[in-house]
Amino acid sequence: MSEVGRIAVVGGGVVGLSVAWWLAAAGYPTTLVDPRPKRGASWVAGGMLAPVTESWPGEEDALELGRASLDQWPEFAARLTRAGGDPGLRHEGTLALAMDSADVGTLAMLADHLRDRGREVHRLSGRELRGLEPTLGSSVRSGLHVPGDLAVDNRALLTALHAACVRSGVEFVTVSADTVHPGGVELTDKSTVECAVVVIAAGAWSGALHPALHGLVRPVKGEILRLRTRRGALPVPTRTIRAHVESRPIYLVPRVDGELVLGATQQDVGFDEDVTAGAVRDLLRDAERVLPGIAEYALTETAAGLRAGSPDNLPLIGELEPGVLVASGHHRNGLLLAPITAAAVLSLVREEELPERLRAACPSRFGVEVPT
Repeated sequence: MSEVGRIAVVGGGVVGLSVAWWLAAAGYPTTLVDPRPKRGASWVAGGMLAPVTESWPGEEDALELGRASLDQWPEFAARLTRAGGDPGLRHEGTLALAMDSADVGTLAMLADHLRDRGREVHRLSGRELRGLEPTLGSSVRSGLHVPGDLAVDNRALLTALHAACVRSGVEFVTVSADTVHPGGVELTDKSTVECAVVVIAAGAWSGALHPALHGLVRPVKGEILRLRTRRGALPVPTRTIRAHVESRPIYLVPRVDGELVLGATQQDVGFDEDVTAGAVRDLLRDAERVLPGIAEYALTETAAGLRAGSPDNLPLIGELEPGVLVASGHHRNGLLLAPITAAAVLSLVREEELPERLRAACPSRFGVEVPT
């Protein structure tokens, strides 16, 4: 791929937009194919950039990949602010909370795991946690403070990426892709986008675009609520809150404008995007135990998105065949891994060797025959 012509990126979520912007900014003529750029799972994400608090024993490759991408985020955000707008990057860190003895034990295991990996983490009592975030409920028993985690406003990020793509000369085709092959993208309206290289970054829909991805990328449903503080109500927290309530995980991610994103549901139910009454009930019930003042907030939105899951929860980043690349399967970490994924795709187009930490994401781990 040393003599590269036009590149087609299939998918307009955070990964596809980041890849398209990175390629166009590097001087490659780029077309992005997506019927609704900026939408999909990226639009309903929480915005956590938290590889440390999301990690677990046995997922060391995911932790190292996430940490490497997290290190790139400040420069990525600064460059994006200049090119397309402020993505709302926040540096306050994450609090991981426990509500009962079982949850305390879970967080103790996580703290030991992170310390073994050389990561900064502080164990705090419930009183110490309320000193940092006074609106936390009295039933919060203990927790961890992870100062290195970041957060981003996912919708501001998507808007900025779209603007950066436009300013960099990316062409947009708002028709669904039907299949891809070396040399082009077949569209559902029977037309074709001709190109020298195709990048499959269509999230949960990637598995249908190329035979090598069948069964490797699946939809994982997640439901979120968006709330907003009202006159007389307590303010939103300053930090991202992750909690276990009777072993059920939830997260609460604040925005600077008084909005709060609440989520954590995860279901393998195919391409079902309905918001269920049970999910809304459970999320609000558990969140009120963590943050009692949330009962006075306005509920402004309920939504569901389909993350792109893979068999081992690591993304697929690499070459499927000459002229066809994949950047999909990021599961819960699409926003987090956007910088490192965009840089990796650019390196692949330039036929540069990828760093060792990215080799864990190579499609060859699933038996895909990667060209040499």
